[in-house]
Amino acid sequence: MDIHRVAAFRDNYIFVLHDAEQGQAAVVDPGDAEPVLHTLEELGATLTAIFNTHHHSDHVGGNRQLLERFPQAQVYGGLEDRGRIPGQTHFLQEGDRVAICDCQAEVMFVPGHTRAHIAYYIAPATPNDWGELFCGDTLFAGGCGRLFEGTPQQMLESLGKLRQLPDTTRVWCAHEYTLNNLKFAVTVDGTNAALQQRLQQVQATRAQDQPTVPTELGFEKQTNPFLRWDDASLQQAMNSTSMVQTFARLRGKKDLF
Repeated sequence: MDIHRVAAFRDNYIFVLHDAEQGQAAVVDPGDAEPVLHTLEELGATLTAIFNTHHHSDHVGGNRQLLERFPQAQVYGGLEDRGRIPGQTHFLQEGDRVAICDCQAEVMFVPGHTRAHIAYYIAPATPNDWGELFCGDTLFAGGCGRLFEGTPQQMLESLGKLRQLPDTTRVWCAHEYTLNNLKFAVTVDGTNAALQQRLQQVQATRAQDQPTVPTELGFEKQTNPFLRWDDASLQQAMNSTSMVQTFARLRGKKDLF
């Protein structure tokens, strides 16, 4: 299976997953149908499935147009998003397994950004392969999603699930927010040498208008403050007395950054 990163809107990413042998494809979070249709035409592929992580329009806005072109495509989303995802045919819960092209993905329930948010994790086929995580707006490179429908406790627990995945997991997050996220991160975790180095690398990458997604989960564990709520220096910087308070204060500061 090949993964094609498709840019949409100002800073969204849509992911087209292609099984060249079968001539079939799936798409993750198609907020806009047109770039997806263009990619499918270039690949000569038939769309068989749409995988949504949550109901926001910049993730599901292309569903109906894609279904007009490929009416047999199945639409997957979280059980608790029932009625909020156009064309949804499958209602998923924690631990469900779904076929994505020639791979099997595990469904992870990760509320916080929204109350029904899910993620899709494809484990590596061999110990030397990468795992693939499609996490929508829960985890970003250097950051995490805003809390629109969930609580800090929920988001911390959701990110905790993702943090337990292997370091060798590619994180296909849905927005190009990395540079701004890292600029914030150094304001709260400025003594983190790995973070400082990463910021310099990302500044150079974005200066050349190159994408920073996918990121690697191992890097995120070292440099993303929203995966480091139990780090003593961050707890001290947030003047907090618990991990949830550390996370909540970090998220509050980021909201105002």
